[in-house]
Amino acid sequence: MLKTRITELFGIKYPIIQGGMMWISRAELVAAVSNAGGLGIITAFTFPTPQELAAEIKKTKELTDKPFGVNITLLPTLRPVDIDGYFNTVIDSGIKIVETAGRSPESYMERLRAAGIKVIHKCTAVRFARTAQRIGCDAISIDGFECAGHPGEEDVTSLVLIPLTVDAVEIPVIASGGFGDGRGLIAALALGAEAVNMGTRFMTTKEAPGHPKVKEWLVQTSERDTLLLLRSFRNTMRALRNPTSEKVLELEKQGADIHQLESLISGRVGRNLLEAGDVDNGLLTAGQVIGLVHDIPTVKELIDRIIKEAEEVVSRISTEGMFSRLRKPVESAPKSNKN
Repeated sequence: MLKTRITELFGIKYPIIQGGMMWISRAELVAAVSNAGGLGIITAFTFPTPQELAAEIKKTKELTDKPFGVNITLLPTLRPVDIDGYFNTVIDSGIKIVETAGRSPESYMERLRAAGIKVIHKCTAVRFARTAQRIGCDAISIDGFECAGHPGEEDVTSLVLIPLTVDAVEIPVIASGGFGDGRGLIAALALGAEAVNMGTRFMTTKEAPGHPKVKEWLVQTSERDTLLLLRSFRNTMRALRNPTSEKVLELEKQGADIHQLESLISGRVGRNLLEAGDVDNGLLTAGQVIGLVHDIPTVKELIDRIIKEAEEVVSRISTEGMFSRLRKPVESAPKSNKN
């Protein structure tokens, strides 16, 4: 039931992919996801230099013999980044799966394809998915508006964006934004996607790096506790509500430029939030699916639970289950004894 073009393409057991998350998508989490049957993905820019990324790839290979990938996000940054160096490291390390995000990876495709690397491109609109297919990407990860991180500027939810993308391209589509349990997995497959990408849900697992206070904060928050920041710069990000995100939003409304916000939105401050557990200072991206997160399991427990839930959903709506009940004639109400 759960074999798809994505599981075949990447050699994984289940159509579940761990999202690339800054500071979080490190060896321990990535290996745990891959070992449990999904596809783990390292976030390249978590590591300040290509050499440090190479060391993390080596560490991950020591923890798993299963496939895993590397995310390289092509977005404007507040510091110079040696993007060519990161791509060279990925190729030299023998990585065979790369997820790109942000602007088109077209200028890197020839090198990646020559190295036998499969490329997933994360998109926020159908037209970007078409471009990714045209330049030779192997799969699309389409981000609905519910997602953490950067949802794009068009505010189209997963329920609409996923089938639109499936209809627009021939390569397999990965559903991203709003997924965290077995019900979501089956819903994504029903919409035509061939896997789900989960970031926020994996962030709240035992193997994910992060202070216990941060994970407890995530469990306590609801789907109403996210804010959209940096909209005025057309680089929208969804982050959890706290004093820092509220301050950023307030300054944006006052017309602040990016340099005035730098001390609040810098990755260094966000990293300190994660590592020190200071949940009031710094930004932490999270999707609206946080409302469905109620515990902190191991990665294996989470993936096993998702697969079990998915199987239960399929059973419930099978022809012997829900559909047959829907077709059953409604019984007449008891007749009244009144004359």
